[in-house]
Amino acid sequence: MTTTMTPTRTAAGSDFAVLTRRINAEGLMERRPAYYFARLTVVALMVVGGWTAFVLIGSSWWQLVTAAFLAVTFTQLALVAHDLAHRQVFRTKRPSEIAGMVAGNIGIGMSYGWWMDKHTRHHNNPNHDDLDPDVAPEVLIWATESAFGRRGLKGFITRHQAGLFFPLLTLLAIDLKVSSIKAIRNGTVKRRRLETALLIVHAAAFLGALLLVLSPLQALAFVLVHQAIFGVYLGMTFAPNHKGMPHPTGDEDFLRKQVLTSRNVHGNWLTDVALGGLNYQIEHHLFPGMPSANLRKAQPIVQQYCEQIGVPYAQTGLITSYRQALRYLHEVGAPARAEHAGR
Repeated sequence: MTTTMTPTRTAAGSDFAVLTRRINAEGLMERRPAYYFARLTVVALMVVGGWTAFVLIGSSWWQLVTAAFLAVTFTQLALVAHDLAHRQVFRTKRPSEIAGMVAGNIGIGMSYGWWMDKHTRHHNNPNHDDLDPDVAPEVLIWATESAFGRRGLKGFITRHQAGLFFPLLTLLAIDLKVSSIKAIRNGTVKRRRLETALLIVHAAAFLGALLLVLSPLQALAFVLVHQAIFGVYLGMTFAPNHKGMPHPTGDEDFLRKQVLTSRNVHGNWLTDVALGGLNYQIEHHLFPGMPSANLRKAQPIVQQYCEQIGVPYAQTGLITSYRQALRYLHEVGAPARAEHAGR
């Protein structure tokens, strides 16, 4: 299992080497301890504040507001875990893994080891039909060839996947947990016993709190609202990044492989906070160890250099990025619709 977020094939090409020197000259790869101290403190306060409010409110339907707030909190916690995995927070492996498991396994109930392996493979070959697990044909499909021969429920989803995309995101949080359990069972996760124990701690604390404070019906409603909003928000932070962008052959040099498959989302500081810096997806894929606070500063440097060497640089607004992704999903499902009509 790959245990580092650094691409397996080092980017020694001349274009990337020149860009790297420009980035290093600006000091943008240097750690930002003050930034991450502040960010982690805010997220920790959100976690403590959310659960404190949960206890103080008690058995009440107003807890659905708490569920929504904690869903946002869980997503921000997941974004912190993402930065920890890329060693943007700590320079060395051990503290990154410890903090990552606290945020991932205990905090949101997702196996950090499973996600680490999956996300590493994505970074190594983004949007590659055979090598990127994020575009593997599962519930949704991202390559036209995968649309043929799908029948029953899968076929229905494929034919209507653009319209079903956001409703399906409500199940994303559940899918993370199911995939985590499967990965632990099949040996994908390196520290199986530890991660299992941490996931049990999360489940026991989360469900125990609901059953102690809320009525059974309120607890069920809390879980549904919390998991649905968490899934939608988390999915919306990743959906604009690569969906609808070209699928490479794998023969491209590192710079082009990362830039051509990624899409940036421009916006203000609120966009940066809401998406955890992932709106600078091109810069993040080129320099995954760069602190997310520095990505905004790196963006004009990378864009100017790409224009200089003739590499297309995709950047759009948030709403437009979703439209492009949904349009792509609709186009990919066309063969399934034609096949269904023919039958």
